[in-house]
Amino acid sequence: MKYIVTSALPYANGKLHVGHVAGAYLPADIFVRYLRLQQQDVIYICGTDEHGTPISISADKEGITPLDVVARYHASIKEAFDGIGIEFDNFSGTAREEHYQLSQDFFSALHNNGHIQPKTTLQFYCEHDKRYLPDRYVEGTCPKCGTEGARGDQCDKCGQTYETTLLKSPRCKICGNEPEIRETKHWFLQLGRFTDQLKEWISHKDYWKENVRNFMLNLLEQGLIERSITRDLSWGVPVPLPDAEGKVLYVWFDAPIGYISSTVEWAKKLGNPELWKEYWLDPETQLVHFIGKDNIIFHALIWPAMLMGQNTRYCLPHDIPANEFMNLEGQKISTSRNWAIWVDEFVKEFDGEYLRYYLAANAPERQDADFSFKDFQQRINGELNNVLGNLANRVFAFAMKHFEGHIEQLDLDEESQSIINEADKGISEISEAYRDYQVKRNTKSIMDLARMGNRFFDERKPWVAIKEDNQHVQQTLWVCASLLQKISVAISPILPKHMQKLREMMSLPPITAWADASVRNDYILKDIKPLFTKIEDTAIEAELQKLHNMAKPEQPAEYLPVKPEITFDQFSALDLRLAKVLEAAAVPKTDKLLKLKIDLGFETRELVAGIAQSYSPESIVGKTVVMLVNLQPRKIRGIESNGMILAAHDESGLHVVLPDGGSPGAPVQ
Repeated sequence: MKYIVTSALPYANGKLHVGHVAGAYLPADIFVRYLRLQQQDVIYICGTDEHGTPISISADKEGITPLDVVARYHASIKEAFDGIGIEFDNFSGTAREEHYQLSQDFFSALHNNGHIQPKTTLQFYCEHDKRYLPDRYVEGTCPKCGTEGARGDQCDKCGQTYETTLLKSPRCKICGNEPEIRETKHWFLQLGRFTDQLKEWISHKDYWKENVRNFMLNLLEQGLIERSITRDLSWGVPVPLPDAEGKVLYVWFDAPIGYISSTVEWAKKLGNPELWKEYWLDPETQLVHFIGKDNIIFHALIWPAMLMGQNTRYCLPHDIPANEFMNLEGQKISTSRNWAIWVDEFVKEFDGEYLRYYLAANAPERQDADFSFKDFQQRINGELNNVLGNLANRVFAFAMKHFEGHIEQLDLDEESQSIINEADKGISEISEAYRDYQVKRNTKSIMDLARMGNRFFDERKPWVAIKEDNQHVQQTLWVCASLLQKISVAISPILPKHMQKLREMMSLPPITAWADASVRNDYILKDIKPLFTKIEDTAIEAELQKLHNMAKPEQPAEYLPVKPEITFDQFSALDLRLAKVLEAAAVPKTDKLLKLKIDLGFETRELVAGIAQSYSPESIVGKTVVMLVNLQPRKIRGIESNGMILAAHDESGLHVVLPDGGSPGAPVQ
């Protein structure tokens, strides 16, 4: 069986931060390294996403070309990946000849098969610059809250989105003049044509995360809407139609095609230009996309539809192990505020594999995680050093002192054999967990093997037994060394360089297969050095100080006036209850509404909530919320809404009230 593993293409308009790595890149790299230990035929493909309005704006501001912006960040991102040992078979980019040609071929096939249709829309046009203005090239006064400096399609102050043409007092960001509204033609992907095919395909994905699969099926039941796939821009893949001059493919359309074009580039580099077809055109190939949860719809619905609409029969995604988000010191990572840990800077201060270990041990697999410098220090010092490093140090030191570094395998007593049997069972479970992307679980399981070795060493007391029973001591040392050998294989997808260093000290060959964990060896120790080094408090304090110094201050909050007083009886009339969200789906043709199915314990209800800009459907499913249950029902977009969930709103967005515990139906008093 062949595998294609991809990570979401990082956008070439900024540097790489730890949140990116935790969500899409480290989990994929670990999975690929594991597959190779299992002797699987796998390629790991990625590249930078190099089109879109933000890159054009950056280029305009700096007086350089978009390609200059792309080249700078492509190099920066690749350097960061190298610093933490993320190894791609090919790391390409979407502003390359192979990608342009393939993207145009994709568009043409969909267009010729009737899946793309033109439509006239309204858009701002700058007479001074003689160009249509995409959303981010326009700013003005927010039509919702009246804030000046709002973007063309969204206000950062109130968080609301709107049609660009509703913006008040619009100004062209290039010249400052007021643009006019003109008609323009764009092309739309008719997603509804793929509804039945997508339903049939997703219905068999019972191994996907349940909330992701149910989210997709709910969207399909709601009905898919057409998606615009072109933009009036000069930077991007030109639309291959005679009446589409000055238009390019929208970045979300051409970006996933980059997975294929990067593979084409890989095959050419190997001198076998047709090799890519053996992977992408084999229906048995397992295509696995590692992404963040914000990319689920694109990879689970739109991208498969694009593949289904081709005349060439490409393999479809096998799995999409979407991860949650990584926060930083209790706050959301914000690149605009510089509240982030930039990978290229981090690896100048700390070992890149320390970051790999921490992000693996703290992986945001099923819920958002938090990067804390203090916790990072504790994990490295308390686990890598004090558990795994300590086991190696004490075993090696004792063997060097009493046996000249030679640890021979002997017939094992019952106690020693039981430790080996338990370790082999653990190694088998760790293997299965890697196959199921459970990296966080595996870091704990592997550390438990090291803890078992330390406990065994303590219980056997070789410093006492050496006076009377050399064979007993040799068994102890061999069992502990054998555990280290097994650990070296099990954790090598996470710490490849450190495990190679460990094996060199034990005179073991490089790891070539998962089965290397079970080979029985004699061990000859050499060039013994500490496996890990501790992180000092001063280093952590310096990083925290730098983080806070570099972060841009948040704008002071503005508060709405307190509403008029109400009586206690008026308040008592409100029936507030805990409720669990069972299902969630976007309301068609809206940007902010979700349709929710709610469990109140004694009954289920449906309601419409305006939270879609802050919460994706899959992120709210399963959550317990506070609900006003005796609000008079009303129709919203043709849906009867029976209740209201509580949420707060500030400059950072909307925040649904999520109680810590409680059962559906419990009254809030």
